[in-house]
Amino acid sequence: MKVSTKGRYALRLMVDLGTHSDGGKYVSLKDIAARQNISIKYLEQIVTPLHRAGLVRSVRGAQGGYRLSRDPERYTAGEILRAIEGSFAPIACLETEVNECERYPYCPTVGFWEGMYKVITDYVDSVTLQQLIDEQVANELNITEQDACAEM
Repeated sequence: MKVSTKGRYALRLMVDLGTHSDGGKYVSLKDIAARQNISIKYLEQIVTPLHRAGLVRSVRGAQGGYRLSRDPERYTAGEILRAIEGSFAPIACLETEVNECERYPYCPTVGFWEGMYKVITDYVDSVTLQQLIDEQVANELNITEQDACAEM
């Protein structure tokens, strides 16, 4: 399983929204694009499925933009990535609720694939957007402190 650039950028976009939409303020894609060094056109392709999944809200117009539809601690990295990437199932027969593969009862490797799928799913669903935002804020503080020390 490999996360695409869209998946990686979707997490960055959501962290940016969580960091910069103070008090429910809407953030423009132009501002996000400048901070994240991602083209607006590419961000538009990413924000559309996030909006369709109900993860972000949007408003048009001069004061428009995007914001999170709920508090950051109520999102998981897994739900954000699934909105962009789809299932994390490492093999096709694990993509449905009930495995309909005719070889399933006899497959010598299905247990391995199920275990891999569980580990990935458990991990991405254990990390909240708030944790990613907190990490971003901590990184910014470290950079600011390093810059202050370098100026001395």
